[in-house]
Amino acid sequence: MDQGFVHQIAGFSLTTAEILYRLPDHPKLLQSYVWQDYDMAPRFPKLTDFLDFWDANLEGPLYRVRVAHKKLISPTEFSFVEGELCMH
Repeated sequence: MDQGFVHQIAGFSLTTAEILYRLPDHPKLLQSYVWQDYDMAPRFPKLTDFLDFWDANLEGPLYRVRVAHKKLISPTEFSFVEGELCMH
């Protein structure tokens, strides 16, 4: 089964973050990076881990992070149905 689908059933939402950071050699310039993964709102642990990694290991200091998320499927919208559909 597709892992993205499994994550959605478990309550994860598709999360996109636009990360603006300063270039190490030219701190007045901003660069954009887009991060996307399935994460759990509102705490966003995967995104937080990624930003912690960035802060600890990469030279470009963070300027701004904008986050958007959308639940594509919620557990209440999905149900397994047993049975057979017959056309007569």
